[in-house]
Amino acid sequence: MHSVTEDQLDRIDRNIVAALSRNARLSMAELGRKVGLSKTPVMARVRRLERDGFIRGYAAIVDRERMGQGHIAFVQVKLSDTRSAALDAFNKAALSVPEIEQCHMIASSFDYLLKVRTKDIAAYRRVLGERISALPHVAQTSTYVAMETVKDR
Repeated sequence: MHSVTEDQLDRIDRNIVAALSRNARLSMAELGRKVGLSKTPVMARVRRLERDGFIRGYAAIVDRERMGQGHIAFVQVKLSDTRSAALDAFNKAALSVPEIEQCHMIASSFDYLLKVRTKDIAAYRRVLGERISALPHVAQTSTYVAMETVKDR
């Protein structure tokens, strides 16, 4: 299978991705109007962008505050062991903690940065103590609580 790279996308492909990033519910006709194509060619391009992995999926933007998940904490995690097996064990276990919204391996004085969503500080404290601190090879954590979300997308 031919692998398409980012630099092989043309202006129209990039405009399609940008438009769908802003509003994934656009009809193919509306999307076509925005990028200067008719419905059939824009549909073919979207399918190709999906097939080639440039568009990985579509999601609803949920109001986490209204869903009872308005408390956001960023957690720096330092591991006691950073060999491949330890990193793999941490990665696998972190995937099973639903409150961890994002998990990034970081090139810094710590190893991971987590974005954790909970109902409130008490719920966060339980997640930190019972779930995050219990992840494989966790040696130390530092928490930074978000006071306000200025930009989320």
